Amino acid sequence: MLTTYALPVLPRPCPRTLIEKTPDEALIKAIAIGDRQAMATLFARHNVRVYRFIARLTRNAALAEDVLSEVFLAVWLGANGFKKNSQVSTWLLAIARNKAIAALRRTSPEQLNDEMTATAPAAADDPETSANETSRRTVIRKCLMQLPTAQREILDLIYYHEKTLEQVAQIVGIPYPTVKTRVFYARKSMSELLKNAGIHDSKP
Repeated sequence: MLTTYALPVLPRPCPRTLIEKTPDEALIKAIAIGDRQAMATLFARHNVRVYRFIARLTRNAALAEDVLSEVFLAVWLGANGFKKNSQVSTWLLAIARNKAIAALRRTSPEQLNDEMTATAPAAADDPETSANETSRRTVIRKCLMQLPTAQREILDLIYYHEKTLEQVAQIVGIPYPTVKTRVFYARKSMSELLKNAGIHDSKP
């Protein structure tokens, strides 16, 4: 049975609002010794963005849901493995990428569907300001999904997750110069796709 643990910066009992303001690194430290409340807070804070990254990588909503569960189970079981020289969000996305690739390798082409996650309803953290903006974002996401996987995941990390090129290299596990090269070609390809779709000078 897991024992309870009082976070150094948040002794129990404490208001829920304080728990929600706890830094990610403190949550990971608490998770490493079995704090379920810290795990729930970390999940609530990051699950939408991690899911979207997985969904755009796998192009399969149902598979993305399964992988998301695997990611946070890995966090629960392996929080001790977190290295403080990286951001928690970067670590989560690296785990998500590895789990997604492994899931794709386990899944036969017949099991994969053609569902485009770009058409999924936007979550609360990404509100659409108008019907026109919704349509525009949908077109941009559809163009993103047409890129090769290696290019798509890099643009996704840069624009949707606001990762630096150095962080992208860490998540994807490739050298920094390779990231720069992929970004160059990805932006070039995306520009052509957007132009053909009637959208100019835009980013994902």
